[in-house]
Amino acid sequence: MSAHQEHMAHGHGNDHDGHHGHTHANHGSLKEYVTGFVLAVILTAIPFWLVMGKVMNKSSTTGIVLLVFAAVQIVVHMVYFLHMNSKSEGGWTMLALLFTGMLVFIMMSGSLWVMYHLNHNMMPGMMHETETKPQSINAAPMPKPAADNMKSMPSMQ
Repeated sequence: MSAHQEHMAHGHGNDHDGHHGHTHANHGSLKEYVTGFVLAVILTAIPFWLVMGKVMNKSSTTGIVLLVFAAVQIVVHMVYFLHMNSKSEGGWTMLALLFTGMLVFIMMSGSLWVMYHLNHNMMPGMMHETETKPQSINAAPMPKPAADNMKSMPSMQ
C-alpha cells in the first residue's frame, strides 16, 4: 500500500467540499460582527465619558466601574470576535479560559494584597515622625548663606 493510499485509508483524505477532513467552527455572520462592534464601541465610549466628564466624585468608585466595563468588554470580544463558547473544540477552550481567568485573579489579588500590606506595614515608625516634627528642628536657626559670610570677612589685600 502506498503512502497516499494509507493516508486515505485512515480518513485523512479530501472530502467533497475540498476540506482536508477537518470540521470548521462557525465563524459568525456579518450581523454578529456588527453587533460585537457596536457593543465594543459603547463599552469604550461610556468609560471614556465617565473619566473625561469626571462624573463620579470618588476615584475609587470610578476605578471599580471601569474594571466592570473592562470585564464586560472582554466577554463581548470573546463571544462575538473569538467565537468562544462551551461547545467549541469540545469545551477545551472554555476550560482553558476558566483556568487562565483563575490564574489572573490569583495573581492580581495577590499582588494587590502584597502592595497594600507593604504600604501599610513599611516602616510604621517613620509615618508618625513625618506627621509631627520635633520642636528642635523647627527652632534651629537657619545658617547664613556663604555669600553673606564672605562679605563680613576682612579682605586680605
